[in-house]
Amino acid sequence: MLTREGWPVPGAAITLLSADGTQSARTVTGADGTFTLPPAPPGAATLLVAAPAHEPRAGAVVVPAEGTWHTGEVRLRRTGGSQDDVPPPGSWVIDTAHSSITATAHHLGISAVHGRFTRFTGTITVPPGDVSASSVDVSIEAGSIDTGNAQRDEHLRSADFLDVARFPQVRFHAAGVQRTSAGRWVLPGQLTLLETTRPVQLEMTFTGSGPDPWGGTRAAFTAGTELHREDFAMNWNQAVGIGVAVFGTTLKVAIDVQAVLQQD
Repeated sequence: MLTREGWPVPGAAITLLSADGTQSARTVTGADGTFTLPPAPPGAATLLVAAPAHEPRAGAVVVPAEGTWHTGEVRLRRTGGSQDDVPPPGSWVIDTAHSSITATAHHLGISAVHGRFTRFTGTITVPPGDVSASSVDVSIEAGSIDTGNAQRDEHLRSADFLDVARFPQVRFHAAGVQRTSAGRWVLPGQLTLLETTRPVQLEMTFTGSGPDPWGGTRAAFTAGTELHREDFAMNWNQAVGIGVAVFGTTLKVAIDVQAVLQQD
């Protein structure tokens, strides 16, 4: 049992109803979202799924006379919000405590180094009636880079890389979004790094919106792209061995955003 985004749903109640509508088996999903039903009479049946904060689902199944059987992957939709359309119009402020911006670089040609920016702010503006005219503005403190190694982080903050003393902010601006298929979007924008501005295209997914426990409304998005260091004149490198570079020139960027709708 999974969410729409592929996360396991623990504690979901699974009920099997026989053809006459009587309950023939029942169980609950485990921490990994999987479940095993006790033995049930063979034949046509209905599988009911109920999980807190998710819409219930019902589906027809056939229980074989012998052997095991599988329901396949079942995905649940969260209640109280929209996941298939677009976020409600308004101004959304990124909740940085529940958002992340990470970058991964190739290291020595054989492994990866993962880093994240821990301080950033941003707003998403969705106009009424035309989501394609939405805009995004994000500002990142370059000095907040964190790869889990203090010496490496200091090098990344130096003039060899982010040069945070001269260029303390990384900025992204987009003024329009394009829908490519159901649930998939492209967000073309401008990224300013080391005061060099280049076009960047984010592959984005809107994963849903709905009320939070504090009376507000939240929306969630994921996005990703690849950056090339030479596009921003970030050309430092060091060759080792037979010319293998310490750091690769391509950065894979992954973004998870949770934003809060601002009240008028």
